[in-house]
Amino acid sequence: MGRGRKANTIKELNYNTIFYNSVGSYVQRINIYLSHSIESEPLSNHIKIAGGFAFKSADYVSNGIPIIRISDFGDERIILKSVKFYKESEQLKKYELKGGDIIIALTGGTIAKLGIVQKGIGKLYLNQRVGKFEILDPAIFENEYVYWIARSVQTIIKELAWGAAIPNVSPKQIEKIRFPIPDRQTQKGIILFLNDLKNNSIIKEKSYFHSETEAEILLMHENSLRSAGIVTELSHQQSLLKKLRQQILQDAIEGRLTKDWREQNPGVEPASELLKRIQAEKKQLIKDKKIKKQKELQTISKDEKLFELPERWEWCRLGDLINISSGDGLTSSNMKEGKIPVFGGNGITGYHDESNIYKVTVTIGRVGAHCGAVHLTPELAWITDNCFKVWFSKENVDIEYLVLHLKQMKLGKSAFKGAQPVISGKRVYPLITQISPLAEQKEIVKKIKKLFAICDQLEKQITNSQANAEQLMQSVLKEAFSQNSAA
Repeated sequence: MGRGRKANTIKELNYNTIFYNSVGSYVQRINIYLSHSIESEPLSNHIKIAGGFAFKSADYVSNGIPIIRISDFGDERIILKSVKFYKESEQLKKYELKGGDIIIALTGGTIAKLGIVQKGIGKLYLNQRVGKFEILDPAIFENEYVYWIARSVQTIIKELAWGAAIPNVSPKQIEKIRFPIPDRQTQKGIILFLNDLKNNSIIKEKSYFHSETEAEILLMHENSLRSAGIVTELSHQQSLLKKLRQQILQDAIEGRLTKDWREQNPGVEPASELLKRIQAEKKQLIKDKKIKKQKELQTISKDEKLFELPERWEWCRLGDLINISSGDGLTSSNMKEGKIPVFGGNGITGYHDESNIYKVTVTIGRVGAHCGAVHLTPELAWITDNCFKVWFSKENVDIEYLVLHLKQMKLGKSAFKGAQPVISGKRVYPLITQISPLAEQKEIVKKIKKLFAICDQLEKQITNSQANAEQLMQSVLKEAFSQNSAA
């Protein structure tokens, strides 16, 4: 009898991950079959979920017996890297773990996570909010069968915990879950089937424990693989679409998007004239004390020019185009109700009244997680001191072109990396950039909008397809549970 061939997509889909994400539902489907001939009974008739001890952090010691908390196990293994220790005590003997013990998280974001104590790992203590599966009569079970029961319990607990603010389950709740417990010979067949399925080596001609149930599970598994494959491919497409957007912006700032336009419009004013007018405007504003004078910027060397510019474009430093100044010290605690939006590093953070407002149109996140983030703001807005207000010559630089250009420059990379990232004029003004003629700036924005609109349509199609695929996967994984609930 030959074993099944391994799928070509195992590597791409991570077969083991898909199996372990789905196996609890498969075990529940097995339990449905078993319950037709075996009466289901509470788990407490055969297995107790023993809780851990409430160790006090004040009593931790530098060396002693490791305490296994929820954070100290994962991937079904005990992880001793960050454990806390407690002094050995005969009174804590009932909380000791031994090799082969199965434990489960009873609370939190990783509720129902399983751990299996490795043999030879040494003495361990079980912490509170972690449960241990204790077999009351080992003669009833094949050792590994308890593990597959735990897998089924894991799926049920996750279903029960959905929607709770803090997922939580008690040992008594688990012990009330009803299971049909088959004889040991049937247990052996189920164990062999699940292990062959895990290894993707099912013997097609063999009946492990019940041919019809096995066929149903194999179909469920194929659907899980297919759904996972769809989601993986769609995620790949989303990644490619993100790269496409980045490439569009890069092509735009290097002039490739508007090559044909330049050939059709040879007489437009060169960007060098824009720079002259921008500098003149800045000098007047400095004279009028409306913006601060910048430190003189160095002339751009030949080595600093990253690529050959299109005709009528000019290299410049960012400080030649913009001037930045910090926003107001307005915090959320002193915001008032009003109509004027308040912009922080990540966009609108609240609203204020109409006093002391600025006509601002572009902001840059100055500090923290949103350092370097660029926003196009309404003309009337408050700007917090987490942002820079950006001055630019509205007569010579298209605002949408500037925003796209600043985003593409990824200003956060120039931040000072201290306790938290911070950018300043000293760091961003010397950055090398380029400027195109004003008419071409507008054409670049027009081209980008057109191409991004197509990207938006593609992304919407991918998102809808991904949502459908994920719904299909969830329905596959919940199929056995739903049938079990209805039974």
